[in-house]
Amino acid sequence: MKSFQIKSFEEYQEKYTLSVSNPDQFWGEIAENFKWQKKWDKVLEWNFSEPKIEWFKGAKLNITENLLDVHLEKNANKKAIIWEPNIPSDEAVVYTYKDLYHKVCEFSNALKSIGIKKGDRVCIYLPMIPELAIAVLACARVGAIHSVIFAGFSASALADRVNDAEATLVITADGMSRGAKLIPLKSVVDEALENCFSIKNTIVFPCIKSEISMKENRDLWWNDVLSGQSNECPAELMDSEDMLFILYTSGSTGKPKGVVHTCGGYMVYTAYSFQNVYQYQPEDVYWCTADIGWITGHSYILYGPLLSGATSIMFEGIPTYPDAGRFWQIVEKYKVNQFLTAPTAIRSLMGYGEKYVNNYNLASLKVIGTVGEPINAEAWHWYHEHVGKGNCPVVDNWWQTETGGIMISGLGNLSPLKPTFAGYPLPGIQPVLLDQEGKEIQEHDVEGYLCVKAPWPSMLRTTYGDHERCRLTYFSHYDGYYFTGDGAKRDEDGMYRIIGRIDDVINVSGHRFGTAEIENAINENDLIIESAVVGYPHPVKGQSIYAFVVCEHAYENADDARKSILNTVTKEIGKIALPEKIQFVSGLPKTRSGKIMRRILRKIAEGDTTNLGDTSTLLDPLVVDEIVKNAI
Repeated sequence: MKSFQIKSFEEYQEKYTLSVSNPDQFWGEIAENFKWQKKWDKVLEWNFSEPKIEWFKGAKLNITENLLDVHLEKNANKKAIIWEPNIPSDEAVVYTYKDLYHKVCEFSNALKSIGIKKGDRVCIYLPMIPELAIAVLACARVGAIHSVIFAGFSASALADRVNDAEATLVITADGMSRGAKLIPLKSVVDEALENCFSIKNTIVFPCIKSEISMKENRDLWWNDVLSGQSNECPAELMDSEDMLFILYTSGSTGKPKGVVHTCGGYMVYTAYSFQNVYQYQPEDVYWCTADIGWITGHSYILYGPLLSGATSIMFEGIPTYPDAGRFWQIVEKYKVNQFLTAPTAIRSLMGYGEKYVNNYNLASLKVIGTVGEPINAEAWHWYHEHVGKGNCPVVDNWWQTETGGIMISGLGNLSPLKPTFAGYPLPGIQPVLLDQEGKEIQEHDVEGYLCVKAPWPSMLRTTYGDHERCRLTYFSHYDGYYFTGDGAKRDEDGMYRIIGRIDDVINVSGHRFGTAEIENAINENDLIIESAVVGYPHPVKGQSIYAFVVCEHAYENADDARKSILNTVTKEIGKIALPEKIQFVSGLPKTRSGKIMRRILRKIAEGDTTNLGDTSTLLDPLVVDEIVKNAI
């Protein structure tokens, strides 16, 4: 594949102007770099009111030909995936592009041998092992729609997603190792499938070699279905707008929301955004610490990097096992050049101090990234200074499951850096700030509701099985715009800072504060590792602020700690933003992707502790019990 990498900030500005004035020409030229079995009849056709968005209309392709087959001629022996297991090992587990091609073809044939065909839905509930990548790509090769479900969701959550997708196959493992723990997976699947009636088979990979029960005529061992399969498999011909995958968003109440992404546009945008945001070069080693169970893993462990012929690391473990230096040990071991992780991980590792970072040589790093939530200033500076050694740009990505790819970010070392600001939109992305009446705010140094006024190739097409839900959620709030649900600030230079979800805006005496803004202030205090704030009803102010804070150490004198926090917030924002209640907690309720569940905290702050919803999908459900018990 030819490179379509921007080389300077001036070139970015030129490309951005073209992408807005003539998106058909801009994206058409980029799409020419890919292998299409039939070229498109039309680059773009769209209508946000329905919504109906079609990119590269009429084109035929298979995405796996672009991330496997096209690399075989010149890069067959290049490392495609390096797998780092949970338990540290001196030897790397490496799959070259040739290895991965043959493994994917073998499993593609295995899927076909049990009747999986184009359009079937396959749920994948696997740990971060190479077989997860192989299963995902094999589904794409045969035209089956994959739906990866994070291997940590409860049986109930798994069943909800299997049923919504009407899947016929679940691919899982006997169990998984995570840190010092061994976690059963097959038993969770068994419990889930008691309430799933569309499933015909499961395929089970022997990951930890544990004793499990296998149901006759349903459950199949991975190695058995692979036995005798050819390592060549022709790729199924797909339309550009055929479904590639369904990914369920976490943290919502009620029925799961299955975001649908399609083949052609997703392919073009993930490769384009990966190459430009990370300024990836052919010999670089790239590492994203996310799980493939989330959109970040889909787009920036698998699809974006492999479409670009990159070397991508898959990591099975956690950042603190066997100690808090694990991330940095891996960076040194593989001489990682681009590194992407979440603010939650950064803040957690900050709490262990600099000694773990300083034990390792991080000189190979060229770009360090952050994704998943707005990063607070203290974490940004710590990351930049201690991990990047002041030499690496921090690319702070803003995007969503629904957007499919990075929307606002720095481009490697090409873009201006400003702590806590994601930066400028990528070419082709047209963000706007709207006021409460839905009118565009043209000025700079303002904040408003973040929307997008034109389509981009990797945007969601629907929510699976419920297109009206897609319309109501994303396109009905403001006519003619995609509604992100986020508030944002645009500075005098046109750079964007995400200030939190719209429903996470607190209105105190007529003053609007984004939760991220107050949390940034609290987190500036040396006592604090992490915080979350929510609004709760106040008879005079409208809302008051309730802060849940995690201290670096246990403090005997809570009153002194509270005073210190209030002084910090006063200094950073002003007395109008002072929390009325501060509760010290050992942890915050988070989804497994690291997002804080403010919905739960809001209920607790309001005193409504009997209606907290399903907490089984949280990283640590017991945290909620502790917070409820000690609520103020």
